Amino acid sequence: MKIGIKVLGCPKNEADCDVLEAILRGRGHEIVHSVDAADAIVIDTCCFIEDAKRESIDEILDFIEYKKKKPFFLCVKGCLVQRYAPQLVEELPEVDAWYGVLSPQRLAEALEKRVRFLVEQPETVYECAPRSRFNSYAYVKIADGCDRNCTFCAIPSFKGRFRSRSIESIEAEVRELVRNGVKEIILVAQDTTGYGIDLYGEPSLPKLLRALDSVEGEFRLRVMYMHPDHFDEEILSSFCNARKVLHYFDLPVQHGSDEVLAKMGRVKKSDQLLEMIFSIRKALPDAAIRSSVIVGFPGEKEENFEELLEFLKVAKFERLGCFVYSDEEGTLASELRGKVDEEIAKERMEEILALQAELARESLSRFVGEKLQVLVEKETKNHYIARSHLDAPEVDGIVKVRKNGKLNLPSFQLVRILDTDGFDLRGVLA
Repeated sequence: MKIGIKVLGCPKNEADCDVLEAILRGRGHEIVHSVDAADAIVIDTCCFIEDAKRESIDEILDFIEYKKKKPFFLCVKGCLVQRYAPQLVEELPEVDAWYGVLSPQRLAEALEKRVRFLVEQPETVYECAPRSRFNSYAYVKIADGCDRNCTFCAIPSFKGRFRSRSIESIEAEVRELVRNGVKEIILVAQDTTGYGIDLYGEPSLPKLLRALDSVEGEFRLRVMYMHPDHFDEEILSSFCNARKVLHYFDLPVQHGSDEVLAKMGRVKKSDQLLEMIFSIRKALPDAAIRSSVIVGFPGEKEENFEELLEFLKVAKFERLGCFVYSDEEGTLASELRGKVDEEIAKERMEEILALQAELARESLSRFVGEKLQVLVEKETKNHYIARSHLDAPEVDGIVKVRKNGKLNLPSFQLVRILDTDGFDLRGVLA
């Protein structure tokens, strides 16, 4: 069977679908990248926020239109189906199969048998994880699901309880990726700080990092999605002591007002969050800290927003995402009073982004004149395109390296930084 796979949503979905692709290839199927060539299409969906739901629905509708011209077996899977299966089946009868959150192995079996409907308890992690694509970087899912109590988030309702993979299975997957030339391994989960608590009785991210740091080969490790409430000195120490773990800290604080943080169900107060940030920078002066904040949370007053602005001026994140709050059915936040007008929330977001542009330029300027190791991944007519430890793929900036000779791609190179525009860096080979 010739199968096309369309991935929407987070890097965890990308990791899942790459494993699915490898399993399908191993079972004799061909993966194609054209609708015209496909006997079956699999769409992996997301429903984290309203925009993600809308994107998933629009993509399904587009493929339904393709089916009118050239028939194929259309399968929709993932979070959107797990959460809204009855409504979707009723509203979109043109879809041939609906699968919830399944392991790639079970999904492959269901697809081969052309099972029409399979939505059970979510299967978010799996030990068998062959890979099919070996690019410059790869996402590796170490856990999934969530046991936290953020009032604005519906993920536990459709992803289920927090579950971790074993260190042995993760290490085996990383070894395969590195053997096949992958230069950056990016560890992802709903909350990487909770890794291992269900398997080993205690949070075990440091233990996992020590194991992966000992894997032979030329590669680096990046950790994403660390919950700031559960980031501690042991995790920081593991970053400091590792050779291959990048000094990149993805810590979504969500707000800087204690009043709003409490309503969000967060534990650490703003001063504790700042203390965490200062401790990272003291231990690792070259650290890059990425975060995200939500504006327009129910009850967010102007004074709360001003507190957030002041918090950001002190924190000086190298990278920051900002989102406008939207109600998610079934969450505690959706029942709160004091909804913020959408236009006011959007104005606040624009103010945050303007401030962040200034702060990021100031923060990134400290690297001008310094030498950074970068991963060179692409080339244009005049530049090589690379990423430093500051830059996770797809969400952060790049390093534009002036061309001087021919480089093997991908490869690690030492670059002297010449300038920054506040988002990207520019440099020359050192």
